[in-house]
Amino acid sequence: MRRSVAYPLAAVAAVGAPLLVAGPASAHGYVSAPASRQALCAAGAVPDCGPIRFEPQSVEGAKGQRRCDGGVSRFSVLSDESRKWPAQSVGTTVTFRWVFTARHRTSDWTYYIGNTKVATFDGGNQQPGAVVTHKVDLRKFPGRRTVLAVWNIGDTANAFYSCIDLNVGGGTGGGSQPSTPTTEPAPPTKKPSPRPAAPKPSTGKPAAGGTWKAGKAYRTGDVVAFNGARYRCRQSHTALPGWEPSQYTLALWLPL
Repeated sequence: MRRSVAYPLAAVAAVGAPLLVAGPASAHGYVSAPASRQALCAAGAVPDCGPIRFEPQSVEGAKGQRRCDGGVSRFSVLSDESRKWPAQSVGTTVTFRWVFTARHRTSDWTYYIGNTKVATFDGGNQQPGAVVTHKVDLRKFPGRRTVLAVWNIGDTANAFYSCIDLNVGGGTGGGSQPSTPTTEPAPPTKKPSPRPAAPKPSTGKPAAGGTWKAGKAYRTGDVVAFNGARYRCRQSHTALPGWEPSQYTLALWLPL
């Protein structure tokens, strides 16, 4: 049985106001780094991706498929090879990072290149943590490759699918990500006020969340700072270690 969690997702309109997408949306998991195709779409690094932009964690289909879209027609863009998906340069050993927004009991995680099974990690039919990483040896597959990562659920007939385009042997570490600015422009200098300014009335808009902190509860629309960049909360949640806004948790945070 498919599990769903109802929550609104926030998208930033041209004027900066959040646009709420109502209705039930699946909240599950995807590969955030090296950035999967759905992560690239959610970050806006690949344009015109359709609805996957707002729910990168929802590529759920029957087990046993070898499709980037998991057989989900509304996410078919993920299997469109004419899009010329950018390949990230990595070393020969790659650390794949899963982010889970609903932590289902897990049978296993399996990685494929074409029809070749590259690696399998046993889930023990247990609930995983909020973030799970796997180190996979790809030295036998140099050059440009598309890795299909599959999260097989332990208590349903379904799995979650993520495709990651890599240039194996073209770099080091776990893969490149679009850079995040480390500093913000300095605010304009203000003349000192002769007396304290009167407090401004509330506008009813979501308040800024300050600096992101694990363990803090955030509401949809809250804006936080992290590593010199700003992010808007896409769904209400309590932050956990590993869910940092800059770590491709794009189901939770939208870069501004």
